[in-house]
Amino acid sequence: MPDELELLRRANPVPHDGPYFGDGPLDQRGEWRLDELLRPPRPTRRVPRARLLWGLAATGVVLATALAALVGGPNTQPALAAPRPLTVRADSTPVPLTRLAERAAAAADGSPRLRKGTHVQSWSLSMTDGKPPVTLPEERVVRWRADDSHTELVVATDPRRPGRPVLTDEGGDPRVVADGHVLSRATYPPSWSDAPPEAPPPHTPAALRAYLAETVRTEPLGTPRLLDAVGELLDHWTLGARESAALVRVLADAKGLRAVGQVTDRLGRPGQAYVYEGGGGRRMLILDPRTGTVLGLETTFTRDAPEYGVKAGDVMDYNAWMR
Repeated sequence: MPDELELLRRANPVPHDGPYFGDGPLDQRGEWRLDELLRPPRPTRRVPRARLLWGLAATGVVLATALAALVGGPNTQPALAAPRPLTVRADSTPVPLTRLAERAAAAADGSPRLRKGTHVQSWSLSMTDGKPPVTLPEERVVRWRADDSHTELVVATDPRRPGRPVLTDEGGDPRVVADGHVLSRATYPPSWSDAPPEAPPPHTPAALRAYLAETVRTEPLGTPRLLDAVGELLDHWTLGARESAALVRVLADAKGLRAVGQVTDRLGRPGQAYVYEGGGGRRMLILDPRTGTVLGLETTFTRDAPEYGVKAGDVMDYNAWMR
């Protein structure tokens, strides 16, 4: 029993100063530690650091070479190349969220209108113990009908390389498929709920903040959970001008979300970037500089995680929302 208790204390998947409440999801560090805790016991043989790093690099080279052979000739860039973190323009001037909220409020003339459904392009890092991580790009389109039924289409595509083969984990193992390959297509029967995020979001800041808190079941709503709630909201709704203006005002009141300057998002759109750091990750929210519309949300590692083959600066996930 003492050994197990000591293991729990060292793992500490829910630190007392963590950004989440006990009944909420763990932060990234907590997930790593909990995963480490639940793994089967391993031999205590130590591998020299230089040899371990060489082994990881060699494994990555073998996988990249195999994928390049599947995709095309020797000059073909392998499909598993992870996106680089977005870079803020050095000569740009950060726009405070309070000022952007004023712009969004002035632009909220009722057009465009709120629409149920979403169109999102995403990149996510697939991490498997003992294997090098790979980035999986996909696009999801959800459209609702007048009778409250809806369709969902998910395809493998990467706008960074139009028309090029794409890596996917369809079937449980990474493999290369053609650009636009349909991963799933479904039609769902009529359904309706009056609970967030299925219920229509309000368009006043106070009401929207309460809605977002209910979405992630957290009150008071700290900045990490607020960003989680924004992702949940945008995975269900395409916001109108009034809702976007209310959301920017809610974000302007959040603590720790700082303006860093101008970026070009992964779909080539200009945006203003706002960064929050904590829990082993760096989250960058990209907003339209005129209307405050959320364009994207990027999460990168700020610490190395050698057990997963990732290092500080690697992109964990990225979502780009479209109309």
